[in-house]
Amino acid sequence: MFHFLPRPVRTAIGIIGIVLNTLFWTTPLFIVTAIKLLTPSAEGRAKRAATAAAFAQNWIGVNNWMIANVQRVEWVVTGMEGLSTQHWYLVLSNHLSGLDIPVLQKVFHRRIPFMRFFLKKNLIWVPILGQAWWALDFPFMSRHSAEAVARNPALRMQDVEATREACEKFKLLPTAILNYVEGTRFTQAKHDAQNSPYRNLLKPKAGGIAFALEAMGSRFTALLDVTIFYPDGDVGLMDIVRGRVRKVVVHVQQRAIPSEFIEGDYMASDEDRAHFRAWLAELWSEKDALIDELKNQYGLTETQPLAVAPSA
Repeated sequence: MFHFLPRPVRTAIGIIGIVLNTLFWTTPLFIVTAIKLLTPSAEGRAKRAATAAAFAQNWIGVNNWMIANVQRVEWVVTGMEGLSTQHWYLVLSNHLSGLDIPVLQKVFHRRIPFMRFFLKKNLIWVPILGQAWWALDFPFMSRHSAEAVARNPALRMQDVEATREACEKFKLLPTAILNYVEGTRFTQAKHDAQNSPYRNLLKPKAGGIAFALEAMGSRFTALLDVTIFYPDGDVGLMDIVRGRVRKVVVHVQQRAIPSEFIEGDYMASDEDRAHFRAWLAELWSEKDALIDELKNQYGLTETQPLAVAPSA
């Protein structure tokens, strides 16, 4: 619609449109959340949560429309067959940029249930967005450092309990739970610091996925193994609005979740923990090889950066 306009004008329209759209949809979202907090029954709260998720889907839909009409982006998406909004999914993805969330919201919009993801606890204070994530039952995690957990092992249980509480809510209506297994965005500096055995990925962290599987049990229909790739290299959240993103590649593979990981005890059993980590390492090796294939196919060279500037 706006493609005939100069790029700076289109960029301004996109930014203003997304801001106004956010203000528009978070207003009814906060109202229905207040009603949900006053609803005594779990069934009633679940209905209010479904209404809140519907508002969020509309919010995402308008953002997607805005981006599509202010900039030209080629989307190469594979593996979307057989998805349903009536199923529960565990979504695992590599993490390159702040753009990853809008990309996944675009790709999965109304193809799977409203997608929630784990957030750092301090993000709840981000104006409007933090409160919207809280209203939508996004789980907030403390993510204590390894040193802090070593000094006080009880800290580890805070995130475990937060995961279990969130998953109890998610059992009541179809939900997609997104987990960035690397725990942070990929940068070459982080890759080198942790001596990652993968060429294109950081080391995967198994705990969050294992806790979600134990809490949700057999409710998950499938695991959606997602690989995101940006042929334009170093792109960030605002670059898609500015027109710097010309192509986005998303590869989705549905995988069955091994029953032993649902029935196992990651926290208590060394054997179960080792088995789960080995399975995840193999999955990550396959993803690493796939990214190499995508580099060759779409022409990104080894020297081009894959992510935005380092962030925690």
